[in-house]
Formats: sequence, C-alpha cells, structure tokens
Amino acid sequence: MWLLDYITKNSLKSAENSKGDVTSSTTNSVNVSSSLEHRNVPLVAPYGVYYIPPMGAESVVVPVNGSYISVGVVSDNEHSLSPGELMLCSKGGAKIVLKNDGTVEINGKVF
Repeated sequence: MWLLDYITKNSLKSAENSKGDVTSSTTNSVNVSSSLEHRNVPLVAPYGVYYIPPMGAESVVVPVNGSYISVGVVSDNEHSLSPGELMLCSKGGAKIVLKNDGTVEINGKVF
C-alpha cells in the first residue's frame, strides 16, 4: 500500500511510527512487536473493508491523538495487477480481482 511506504520512508517518519510483526489479532485490534510492544492497537481500513491480519504479517503502527493505530499490513506485492485494479484475497487462497476492463475474476474464473 503506497500509504504504508510513504509513512515509513518519507517526511512523516518519526520515532513513534513503527513497522513490526503481528503477534496476535482479534476482531478489532492487533498486538504488534516492533522496537516497542504495541498492545490492543485498533485496526484502520477504508470504509466497508474489514480484515484481521494473520500472525507474522508486517503491520505499520502510527501515533494518533496520544494513542496508536494500525494503518494496515505491508503487501507482499506478488501479483500481476495493472494500475487501477483491485484484488481482495484471504490467507486461505480465495481471491477476487476487479479488472480495468470491467470484468471480475473470482479464484481464476472471469465473470
């Protein structure tokens, strides 16, 4: 996700921003081990998108109003998406791709 790269590599970077491994997940928070141990950090995502990151995923944690939030997990970028396309996938391998030509690909089948 470009936002994660921007936060961790550019001018918004501060000592309080961190990237670390998810050590546990619940329906609305994660524990992240980085240079600090962040516990019960709320998950943040675009409206309508809900997720629970798997243990071991790299999460980016940033300070907000005296607390911390997880703004997402670092993508492994192992995909063949074109700019403007969107893919949703699960740890189990289910995959939905919204293609630029208007087609929808679900687990390899085009609709």
